[in-house]
Amino acid sequence: MSSCSSMASLLIPPPTLPLQLKKDGIRVSTLLTNPSSKIDRTGLRSCRRHGRCSVAKAKATVEEDVLEKQSVGAQDKNDFGVVSVHHVGLLCENLERSLSFYQNILGLEINEARPHDKLPYRGAWLWVGSEMIHLMELPNPDPLTGRPTHGGRDRHTCIAIRDVSKLKAILDDAGIPYTLSKSGRPAIFTRDPDANALEFTQV
Repeated sequence: MSSCSSMASLLIPPPTLPLQLKKDGIRVSTLLTNPSSKIDRTGLRSCRRHGRCSVAKAKATVEEDVLEKQSVGAQDKNDFGVVSVHHVGLLCENLERSLSFYQNILGLEINEARPHDKLPYRGAWLWVGSEMIHLMELPNPDPLTGRPTHGGRDRHTCIAIRDVSKLKAILDDAGIPYTLSKSGRPAIFTRDPDANALEFTQV
C-alpha cells in the first residue's frame, strides 16, 4: 500500500501556488511548484531581492505583455499628438476696421462655419490656408506706440505666401508701411491697424 502511495506521489504533480513578482518594476504572474521546497523558497527570496529570476521569465503571462506596453507608453507621455497651429488670436479695437484690412488688403476670407455669436465679445474667423486668424474685439493690454519699427523684432504672426513682390506692390498701393527681412530672404513685415505685427514669408 505504501508502495502504491509512493508511486502515486510521483504521478500526481505537486501543488501549485500563484505567485506575484515584480520584474524590473513590472508585475508578473507565475506558478511556484512545491512551495515547501527549500530551493523554491531560496529562489523566491532571490526574486524578491533582485526583482528578476529565470522562473518568472519562463512563466510570464499576458499581464506582463500588457504592462510592458504601458511602460513603453509612459516613455512617450510627452507625445500628445501635435498636428499643426490651428489659429492665432489677434486683438482689435474696431472689428470693421480690421476686417477691411484683412479682407480688402490681404484678401482673406471669413470662415462662416465658426460661431460669432457664442462668445461675449465681437470677432471673426479668417481663413489662412487651412488655419485661421481669430480677430477679437477686446481691449488691448499692450502699448500701441513705441513698438519696434521692424516687426521681426516684435512678437508676430508669420504667414507663408507665394509672391512677396506682389504683396509689396499691394502694400505700396494702399500706402501701408512695411520692412523687408534683415537676412535678405524673401519676407516682408507689416502691421495691421492695431499694430499687430505680421510677417509674410515666400515659400
